[in-house]
Amino acid sequence: MPGRAKEDKLRVFFYFSDLKDHLMQHIETERKFLVDHDAWKKLKKPPGQTLYQGYLCADEKKTIRVRVVGEQGFITIKGEPTGCSRREFEYPVPGIEAAEILNLFTKNIIRKTRYRIHYKNLLWEVDEFHDENNGLILAEIELNNENDCFEKPDWIGMEVTTDRRYYNSYLSVHPYSGWINKKP
Repeated sequence: MPGRAKEDKLRVFFYFSDLKDHLMQHIETERKFLVDHDAWKKLKKPPGQTLYQGYLCADEKKTIRVRVVGEQGFITIKGEPTGCSRREFEYPVPGIEAAEILNLFTKNIIRKTRYRIHYKNLLWEVDEFHDENNGLILAEIELNNENDCFEKPDWIGMEVTTDRRYYNSYLSVHPYSGWINKKP
């Protein structure tokens, strides 16, 4: 039996070693910026897509988000941020079910229009917020790692990556329209 216990320990070790490699694929590295409203208005943009999202759980260490985009739904679990990186797991769900979850189990739904703009071979996702977050426009860029260099378009303003007030989960509870000091 002692040989079997050692074999089982090795099997568990290799399982978790493989799991660690798999989990590394679920690291989201993204930088977030305010958008210059005047430059943004002048920019020729592709059609945007309306997103609805709410939070089943939102604290400093994790969020569980439900999102509806068109007829597709998603449940996304995000871990605690470290710099501009964090773990992210996203799963597709039928849109009608995601909408039902939003309506039944979330308090505040964020509505925004997302524009996907390619600039210098990188994809920028720009969100124009509506309703209680009207007036806020944020741009995000996903990177392979925190040290990636990139050129910013002229419509990009101040970086707010580590300012938690600009997290969508925060905005769902503390809408932009209620902020007294809107400067980072």
